[in-house]
Amino acid sequence: MERLYLSVIIPCFNEEARIGPTLERIIGYLSNQPYFSEIRVIDDGSTDRTSEVCQSFQSRFPRLTIQKISPNHGKGYAVRVGMMAAEGEYCLFTDADGSTPIEESAKLLKVMEEHKADIVIGSRSIQGAKVTQPQPWYRMMMGKTFNKFVRIMVLPGFIDTQCGFKLFKRKSAQEIFNRQTLWGFSFDVEILYIARLLGYNIVEHPIIWVNSPQSKVDPIRDSLKMLKELQKIRKNHAELRRENKSNTSRDPNRQT
Repeated sequence: MERLYLSVIIPCFNEEARIGPTLERIIGYLSNQPYFSEIRVIDDGSTDRTSEVCQSFQSRFPRLTIQKISPNHGKGYAVRVGMMAAEGEYCLFTDADGSTPIEESAKLLKVMEEHKADIVIGSRSIQGAKVTQPQPWYRMMMGKTFNKFVRIMVLPGFIDTQCGFKLFKRKSAQEIFNRQTLWGFSFDVEILYIARLLGYNIVEHPIIWVNSPQSKVDPIRDSLKMLKELQKIRKNHAELRRENKSNTSRDPNRQT
């Protein structure tokens, strides 16, 4: 049997209206690739017809699985479930709204090979990114403010930690997500923080991104919650941070 090359994980919560066109594009793209792939939709407690819409695509793409979680836990939990179950050599998670075209995965896979990276994260903010439909100004301002806090408090060196288009080698993904503790929107920061402490090579790469006007992120409520969770990240992984410092002191050439 041919090895499974790419797993695409799509976390969903009440995405009946948007998941159909997203799956249509992803299936159309993957079906024309020279490698074997799978799609894992994680239905995180939806109360609409999200799962039924996804099931209607299974006859066209047999390696499409839908896993239902109940009740709703949060995007970070759904991504974790998908990553821990993924069987591909490489694991990509992408948003149900299709804000980043699946065709951009080819860029991330190429970068991963060229840079011998363990993780490649899509970025909407570094040079070379193309945002074809920007967010409203207030969302952009809140996003930039949050990213500043991220760089100051937890994770210096990254411009855009929140883009929902990230590629992992499966081995690194399973070690990282197995240590995950936060299930909300700040999970992106936590997994990158864990990855850095574990010494994984992370590359940020520009992507194409189209804003979805139906975003489920509340710009005020969720931003405040995410800021509080930045403090939890350091606290929850204090032991791993101490181990990292100890290993670095013994081996000054170790990547961190």
